Amino acid sequence: MRRLRFDNGVMQSSMRVAAPFELDLSYTRGMMGFLLFNREPHHILLVGLGGGSLSKYCYRALPEARITTLEINPEVIALRDRFLIPPDDEQFRIVQTDACDHLARGDVQADVVLLDGYDAAGLPERLCSAAFYSACWRVLSEQGLLVVNLWGGEPRRPLYLERLKGVFHGRVWWGRPRDSSSLIAFAVKDARYRPRWSRLMDAAQTLERRYRLGLPPLVNDLRRRPDPDD
Repeated sequence: MRRLRFDNGVMQSSMRVAAPFELDLSYTRGMMGFLLFNREPHHILLVGLGGGSLSKYCYRALPEARITTLEINPEVIALRDRFLIPPDDEQFRIVQTDACDHLARGDVQADVVLLDGYDAAGLPERLCSAAFYSACWRVLSEQGLLVVNLWGGEPRRPLYLERLKGVFHGRVWWGRPRDSSSLIAFAVKDARYRPRWSRLMDAAQTLERRYRLGLPPLVNDLRRRPDPDD
């Protein structure tokens, strides 16, 4: 195992050296639930690199997608070789930048935004403000999706979910992956979107045979939207 921890000992990322492209932490598998909504995204934008688990997985599992990861801390990026993160190429890129500044540019567009930017103090306020969620909404394509990891130790989760619902006009569903205290929220931009639960479950079972991400139980959770305080 190879793990990345904050100074306070909280684990940020985990990798099995024998399988560096697999997802070791269940919340990362939950975030891949975006495949329920879009199996063939053209551009995936990730906020927060950590040990690169999600970035690497998307790179390997979705070879037709372009993967851009934003990371503010150069010391985290400097560990990329230790976590066997691929070098930049035409498909895969890591950018050392403040995500707030990057999303404010006029030339950024993505089909999926994966928001997993934490530091030792938790979730930075700038990355869970209504203004930042609005910036994510603006860069998304018309059928785009924002996926947010809300860690279990975050006491303001209900507030952040309300902000997401305000920006995305209520089109927000969330669930808790197995063996995780995180809530994973899925916010849909498309004003015409309405979940068809039987179709989502069929998609989850099809994806399960290919990726083994544990998505069928997550679909059940999305339907009932568990209490964020639990």
